[in-house]
Amino acid sequence: ITSKENIQLLNLASGASNEAKTQTKVFGNSDRANEEKRNMDFIGLDVRAREIAEATARFRSDSNSQFEFINGDATKLDGYKQLPGSFDVIFVRHQNLWNGKRTWEEIYHKAMEKVSPSGRLIITSYFDREHEQAIEVIKNQGGQLLVNEVNKRSRKLPFNGKSVDRHLAILKRK
Repeated sequence: ITSKENIQLLNLASGASNEAKTQTKVFGNSDRANEEKRNMDFIGLDVRAREIAEATARFRSDSNSQFEFINGDATKLDGYKQLPGSFDVIFVRHQNLWNGKRTWEEIYHKAMEKVSPSGRLIITSYFDREHEQAIEVIKNQGGQLLVNEVNKRSRKLPFNGKSVDRHLAILKRK
């Protein structure tokens, strides 16, 4: 991520954007010595209207962060004129590639088109195999893997081999 003054972050399949405050802290803080905060434009997009309404009610813009939540389809990113041309960070938290592979291939395709040349696509996954498949799909969409880690503090779920944010990968455009 560049050290520019304004960060554009898109959270795809955002749900209620439970991770928004953490993301604004991580990406909104500058790495400069004086620790000035960057301005952040945070956009959450999800097909579930109830979750978008919840996020809209919970998050208010302030002097450093502007929040916008869109009830919409991530496979149709080009159709949302309020979106900037590119994003510094696109985040997809625990996608469900196993439940609609073609849809997720299209979402990742659109995400890679919207990642700025110096930007990053960050994904998390529930399952080992699903995470490997997601990385392969993104590589086929023009992504280059930079980081791929297991989250040792992942919260286990009552399903065998499944935990919240079990894996994290960071990719960029080739």
